[in-house]
Amino acid sequence: MSQSPDTAPENLGDRVRSAAKWSLINTLLIRIGTFATGVILARGALTPRDWGLYAVGGVAQAVLLSFNELGVSLAVVRWDRDPRSFAPTVVTLATASSTVLYAGLWFLAHDIAVMLGSPDATGVLRILCFAVVVDGVACVPNAVLMREFRQRARLTIDLLTFVVSSGLTLLLAFRGWGASSFAWGGVAGVMVALIGCGIAAPGYLRPGWDRKVARELVRYGAPLAGASLFVLATMNTDSAVVGATLGPVALGLYRVAFTMSSWPVRAISETARRVSFAGFSRAAVSSQTLTDGFTSGLSPLLIASVPACALLAALPGPIIRSVYGDQWSGAAGALRYLAILGLLRIIFELCYDFMVAAGRSRALLTVQALWLVALVPALIFGAHHNGISGVGAGHIVVAAGVIGPAYVITLRAVGIHPLRIAAVTWRPVLGGAAVVAVAIAVNRVAGDSDLGLGTAGLVAMAAYVPVAVPASVMRGVVVSVKARLGRRSRLLPAAVVAEERLASGESGAG
Repeated sequence: MSQSPDTAPENLGDRVRSAAKWSLINTLLIRIGTFATGVILARGALTPRDWGLYAVGGVAQAVLLSFNELGVSLAVVRWDRDPRSFAPTVVTLATASSTVLYAGLWFLAHDIAVMLGSPDATGVLRILCFAVVVDGVACVPNAVLMREFRQRARLTIDLLTFVVSSGLTLLLAFRGWGASSFAWGGVAGVMVALIGCGIAAPGYLRPGWDRKVARELVRYGAPLAGASLFVLATMNTDSAVVGATLGPVALGLYRVAFTMSSWPVRAISETARRVSFAGFSRAAVSSQTLTDGFTSGLSPLLIASVPACALLAALPGPIIRSVYGDQWSGAAGALRYLAILGLLRIIFELCYDFMVAAGRSRALLTVQALWLVALVPALIFGAHHNGISGVGAGHIVVAAGVIGPAYVITLRAVGIHPLRIAAVTWRPVLGGAAVVAVAIAVNRVAGDSDLGLGTAGLVAMAAYVPVAVPASVMRGVVVSVKARLGRRSRLLPAAVVAEERLASGESGAG
């Protein structure tokens, strides 16, 4: 029996909500574990130089991952046809392109490391970037899990990957392997992920070839791969600039600041992105549904992410020292700016997924190219004039002054008026300003101790909620909580009676 138009959106909504729930659990567990692992390594096993050498490998890996499978795996999520009909060709294309890229990286590893100011990173580059080949092989089952909103299976895979990767990294780091501990841990993790994806989505690792499908896939994926390359280049150009101009120690400090600024991005935006592209793609049958989905998705993203980003921007020094220790305090200057960038990244990533689902990949490619072209000179200028703090400031100038307006223009072209965006952003932005003002004021009174930092954070959050969250939403939450409590209170007497009857030996049927 076919599904009626009235029930299909509801079922899709249920699937998206369920996937979002499991994605949130996944992200929180993995990010908390990753954060704890990073703190342990920073405080007891690795130096800023070790972190800088690993960052050099991370830059190369990120760039290769941005286009290693030529963007063709997104067809598995986006196309309406049965993915089994073209998946073997995707596997072949992705595996071949990933292998070629890794082979080139192997021979150029030393030159790349020297160019980035860290010749000692050659070995780390060669080990870490093998993950590119594994990622290419695993891209199809990965995409199938996304297409089918199977985030519960994704949670199991990611937890196993984290345990193996972090466990091996910690073991090797405390045995003195330095930056190589990250590399070997990363490779072990992606191998576990490959096995897990193959089990969760069986039959999607088989290679094959169809010339007509291959041409169609390349035409579809090439603009997306180009846009993805620009995105990753944009997010890693700063590391290349810092490494080449300021050296591995400054790069290590900068990467700690960038990682900390990415907490909200990874905890919130990553959760949304695991379901947003698939959700937008299903909603793309109607332009009205698609645009409504964007604005309704932007509002909760901002409400959830603004306070954390604002707090990091307001108190970067105390937070860095409290979490990582005094030897990392030099990262505070960059964190103040990068926290603001983190908030902008959350917005831009939602725009990215929306534009892909709306079929505007070429416009998206133009925006990403503009970002990279404007960013490179801004970062170089900032690094030479104010070190890693200048690099952070350069990011903000370009993201807020160039890319924000560019996205507003592209969104307007697909039917999203700037006033609709302003209507869902002004409250969280005003609340973020309140967080900054209150946190700084409380911190000056309470001091830089852990207790003072915690107090500043709690008071700032108390100031944020009534400003950022509409009164109607707050009333809805209160009504929902009261209703739940009311149901529990009505059930309680029956539960007590049942317990008393069981205790006295009475039959439940009596």
